[in-house]
Amino acid sequence: MSKIALFFGSFNPIHIGHLALANHIAEFGGVDEVRFVVSPQNPFKQNLSLMDDDIRLSWVKQAIEDYPRFSVSDIEFSMPKPSYTSDTLERLSSLEPENEFVLVMGGDNLASFSGWRRYEWILDHYRILVYPRLDGPTEIPEAWGGRITMLSNAPRIEVSSTFVRNSIGEGKDVRFFVPQRIWTSVRDEFVKKNR
Repeated sequence: MSKIALFFGSFNPIHIGHLALANHIAEFGGVDEVRFVVSPQNPFKQNLSLMDDDIRLSWVKQAIEDYPRFSVSDIEFSMPKPSYTSDTLERLSSLEPENEFVLVMGGDNLASFSGWRRYEWILDHYRILVYPRLDGPTEIPEAWGGRITMLSNAPRIEVSSTFVRNSIGEGKDVRFFVPQRIWTSVRDEFVKKNR
């Protein structure tokens, strides 16, 4: 049985903060693998800056290709929209019953977790690793403590995909905030989208 940490996100684009955190979880989080789950466009939210699903998936694949403890999944691309984390967890567990899945979430999401669809079911069935954010809580509610672990030693790299996109839109060269092998593609795609 492999223990797989699931790192959900739009990765629009994937950046060095995502990779450093995932690397920390793979090496220090007690898991065998970190799987990036690329989330599709939410039809109920218009995000005009969101790149096509296949472009974002390609960026993640290229960014992680040399590290054997990372993988990527497009499972949500074929699921009903909007995609809910609980549904994705349930589907992955049914497809891969031999694996144990662990959910990764940011501390900013912890504050709203009780509003997630079937959050109690998630707590009952999955461990959760929480990475602290400057804008999120650092304490786990006592009632959830047994299933949630705060990654207090994880690196806090406060870079965001929004920062990368906005910087490119302003004509800034932020090549060191994204993996080198995808920088040119990321820059060109967002410049083209902003025309």
